[in-house]
Amino acid sequence: MSKAQTICIIDDEITLRDVVRRYLAVDGFNVIEADSGTSGLALLREKHADLILLDVMLPGSVDGFSLARTLRNSSEFADTQSDVPIIMLTSRGDEVDRLVGFDLGVDDYVVKPFSPRELVARVKAVLRRAASEQQSLDKPISFKHLQIDPIRRVVTLKGQSVVLTAREFDLLWLFARHPQQVFTREQLLNQVWGYEFYGDESTVTVHIRRLREKIEIDPAQPAYLQTVWGVGYKFEPEI
Repeated sequence: MSKAQTICIIDDEITLRDVVRRYLAVDGFNVIEADSGTSGLALLREKHADLILLDVMLPGSVDGFSLARTLRNSSEFADTQSDVPIIMLTSRGDEVDRLVGFDLGVDDYVVKPFSPRELVARVKAVLRRAASEQQSLDKPISFKHLQIDPIRRVVTLKGQSVVLTAREFDLLWLFARHPQQVFTREQLLNQVWGYEFYGDESTVTVHIRRLREKIEIDPAQPAYLQTVWGVGYKFEPEI
């Protein structure tokens, strides 16, 4: 029997945590909880989570965005939680908020009020994608200056390690496996984020920009990730 996966809920609404915990438990998940960003970070220092359900508007000095930023970028969590999938929970549906979340490497974004069944379905979808990525047996790909190892999920540029979020790596790996193929934003959403994703195409633009900043010698004149005007993007291997 496979080990039950652990979902961490970080939200100050006790009723919401109770409802979500019950629905997740029915599907066999273990659940750990925190009611603030500070207590959430403390909890994640002690316990491993396979996925985090994270409220944006948390009490105190550590809100959801700050917590996500710490998990993704702090060396403290580099070997434990830096690539854990995150689904943001929020009552704010502004596009700017969604883009901030995706810019931090968030995997999905759910606006309150939401259906608990839909939330559980999204949890399963994100976990399936993460498991599929980890089970990949694809061999590393090397270009002139860029090397990508899908097993270790390591990227190096001119011999220097490049730190990518989980979604940034997925996007780069898709491009690298299909050099010179032009992808529309819709195709990238479908293949990288999955058909369950309910975001908009500007999410792709944000991730492309972040990738260029990390893997291009000159992000303003990208050599790898090139824009095909009016269509989308393609990966151009170095000659």
